[in-house]
Amino acid sequence: MVKLRRSMFMLLTTALMVMPMLAACSSNNTNSTHKPSGETSTGNNKEGGFALGDKPLEFSFYGHYDWYSMPAWGEDPATKWIKNTKKVNVVPINSGGNAKQKLNTMIASGDLPDVMWMERGSDIEKLRANGLLVPLDDYLDKYPNLKKWAGESTLNMLRSSDGKLYQFPNWYTSQPNGNAGYMVNKKIYEELGSPSLETTEDLYQYLKQVKEKYPNVIPLEVGQADGIEILTSAFAENRPYRFNSIMAVPQGNELTSIFKDPVYRESMQYSSKLMRERLMTQDAFTQKREQVSEKVTTGRIAVFASSSPTEFGAAGDALLKAADPKAGYIMVWPIHKAGLDRNKIFPGDYNQLGWNVNVITQAAKDPEAVFAFLDWMTGPEGQRVTMWGPEGLYWDGTDDEDSPIFTDKYLSDVEGLSKLMNSTVDFQWTGNTVYVDKSKSKFEQTLPEDKRSWETRWQLEITWKTQFNTTEFVNLDPPGDSEEGIIAQSVKDVFDKAKSKAILSAKNDEEVLAILDQAEVDAQKNGYAKLLKYKTERWQENLKNLNK
Repeated sequence: MVKLRRSMFMLLTTALMVMPMLAACSSNNTNSTHKPSGETSTGNNKEGGFALGDKPLEFSFYGHYDWYSMPAWGEDPATKWIKNTKKVNVVPINSGGNAKQKLNTMIASGDLPDVMWMERGSDIEKLRANGLLVPLDDYLDKYPNLKKWAGESTLNMLRSSDGKLYQFPNWYTSQPNGNAGYMVNKKIYEELGSPSLETTEDLYQYLKQVKEKYPNVIPLEVGQADGIEILTSAFAENRPYRFNSIMAVPQGNELTSIFKDPVYRESMQYSSKLMRERLMTQDAFTQKREQVSEKVTTGRIAVFASSSPTEFGAAGDALLKAADPKAGYIMVWPIHKAGLDRNKIFPGDYNQLGWNVNVITQAAKDPEAVFAFLDWMTGPEGQRVTMWGPEGLYWDGTDDEDSPIFTDKYLSDVEGLSKLMNSTVDFQWTGNTVYVDKSKSKFEQTLPEDKRSWETRWQLEITWKTQFNTTEFVNLDPPGDSEEGIIAQSVKDVFDKAKSKAILSAKNDEEVLAILDQAEVDAQKNGYAKLLKYKTERWQENLKNLNK
């Protein structure tokens, strides 16, 4: 899951990197009145607070992931500017490839970092219960960026059982975002007459045509099996694949069994049929990410259903068009079962809380100053600097809505911009999705349609319109060492085995249902009912918090 989330995070930032080469285009195309960047060097705080830049601030930072190793602070243009202008220095503490052991050692020794960047959940609650975290509530009005951009409902969802806020979110949002959906090989589609691709039957017939006419092309690519989850959304209105992830489906005020759910059962039959008839990726459960990328970028797929097809689609589209202007990729409106409302089909989802969070520990000498910096970082100026570098390189001034005015260099120096953005990816701890996405899309809309970035075009036309808000279903997982947590792992094992067996081994629709029926029996033997009760209670708590 961590790798998947990081992949999604990298995609969010990567989608901003690939911009068209428009040497003749000028920043005047923004149709905005240029003004200097609107925040002073003291940051956006109210009177009496810590003023960034007035005096030095240094704190230690630990990323609680096996894969995360913080780059040296101050060696890239963005953090160098922050270090010199805001007088902030961040000292890295790395996990050494074993985050769990590192955290336990730090807690046991009492030698905690000032800030920890980590997943929401049981580790944070353990730290809080032991009095090791600093509550943030007293700072929210003094330093208003987080409160303004995240909003009360998101902050309420992040509050702990004592009613206090300890978590500073990353890539939170108040509007849809995401890239899940269906990508289509444009040249193959047009050569086959551009047939209707709206319903599940349309898709089935199209895939059969592809198999017959293009024997060396994979009709339906599903990545590392995530596309199979996406297909579930086609069989019911307002049904995100998130329900598959939580292994539960809402019925009234309760979460009920995924194995007995008619929608999930029908979708498994459909996917099994595609697999049996060799219309789907045959190695969906075993292939690696690099293999998926190679197939997409070389055009050896006809349709790609994925939680993030744009991850490879932009590069594939550019490469294919370079060889043949008629080639490339397009996206289509989400597939749906005949009779359903196409505008109520959601192949992807988003949640207001975003990805992960920062917590300030009791080890911090000046926790208010640390919060002031994080709050500046999540505000407009902090986002501009950490995404696109300091003012004067790729942006110069802001418009009336405080969005950056991108320079000619932003358009012409694609390689330099990509290098800069790659250097700051691992410093984006307080991502403000709404600000970044609005800045990006506003700029894109000033360009001629054929010059807009491939990702942004489809995000604006399709994907952002077809992502479902699943905030009410976050934080449902029990602690791993609790009774419910042990049950959850057992049920997940049953779920995963049943899914792969139904797709890979079932010889007909009846066998698919039999496999799911047996999975229900096995799950219940492992305590599934107790797990569903636990998740239902957490879900109802979420609804109360969202409605405060």
